[in-house]
Amino acid sequence: METTFTAPDIECDGCAASIEKALGRQDGVQTVTVDVSAKRVTVTYDGARTGRAQVAEALTDIGFPPQEE
Repeated sequence: METTFTAPDIECDGCAASIEKALGRQDGVQTVTVDVSAKRVTVTYDGARTGRAQVAEALTDIGFPPQEE
């Protein structure tokens, strides 16, 4: 499954690195792509092991609460 979030608090490559590292540790997450200029996070994950809500919660926990698309 693939989900894209808008996270308005993304401001730099350091933010992107933090997001990629934190989400990459989530069970079932396969890829994380962050577009700093668009403030978007695209996550590909195994829907049997994690879900959209868990990914959104992880983003919030690290300081980048997503807006609904």
